[in-house]
Amino acid sequence: MKYNLVILFLSMSIPLFPQTTIVEKQVREAVERQLETYPASTLRDLYKNFFQDRYGPGHLINDTTAAGNYLRRELSTMQESSGELIEPTGREGNFYRVNLSLVKEEVIPYDIFFDAFVRSVNAIQAPPVEVWTKEWEQIEQIIRNMELNLPDYESDRKAIAGNLKQGEYVGHHSKAFEEAYSPHYRIVSKPVFETELLPLLQTFLTNPPE
Repeated sequence: MKYNLVILFLSMSIPLFPQTTIVEKQVREAVERQLETYPASTLRDLYKNFFQDRYGPGHLINDTTAAGNYLRRELSTMQESSGELIEPTGREGNFYRVNLSLVKEEVIPYDIFFDAFVRSVNAIQAPPVEVWTKEWEQIEQIIRNMELNLPDYESDRKAIAGNLKQGEYVGHHSKAFEEAYSPHYRIVSKPVFETELLPLLQTFLTNPPE
């Protein structure tokens, strides 16, 4: 497991470029950050990052017991999870993706982690799907203007639009992303992570086991 933790939220104060809106700047930075870490990302993977920033983990926790059982099964079977140990979601960084390797290797105790994960459900007022659809259309236009040549862009764009039209906002990683990175993480709200989980991680990195 790698412990070269990069605390991204400490280095995100870049001056605005002339005639660039705050939203466009935030979207571009989030996209560039993801593609630098996960170059195999598709539009589906970018969508997932942005929708997680607005909705958090709420869609995963209709049943707390079932969510806990699923997490334990995932921890017991995962072999590795590439990518960052922590990374902010979307354009506002309302949540962090926390790599489950931190829990599997007991850097963060399971009970503390799961409690933080569950409490993160109430950490944001999720928008109605109609409002989110308009937000995503703006985000997608900015991504389109970046001319990234993402694979299957048009088919992904149409699939996402079709899902939103039916009231379905939840996105999933692409098969290419799953195969390239074997992602294993959970979403924790920024305030909960920074006040409760980050100190545990910093203590571990300062005094790693011999």
